[in-house]
Amino acid sequence: MRWLKGLILAIILLAVLLVGILFAVNNQQTLPLNLIWIELPAASLSVWLLASLAMGVLMGMLAMSGVYLRLRTLLTRAQRHNQQQRKELDRLRVQELKELP
Repeated sequence: MRWLKGLILAIILLAVLLVGILFAVNNQQTLPLNLIWIELPAASLSVWLLASLAMGVLMGMLAMSGVYLRLRTLLTRAQRHNQQQRKELDRLRVQELKELP
């Protein structure tokens, strides 16, 4: 089963690599990028598109980091509470056994 997962992952990675190569080959036109306040030097269209994709991914990760940290904190708090509840339950079980005649 593990080899099948590795094979599927390898096929997916190969397909993504192939699509990326085709994307770069088909978008060779050079053009400058004009951001309202600055004009960036001319580069191929594929470079600008991949750079904007990378920036979008990074900004999305940054935006979601607050939610992730909040959920991670809530999970840690819930695990700590769960552990305290288990300790109390174990203590009550032991106490109940001691009280039996």
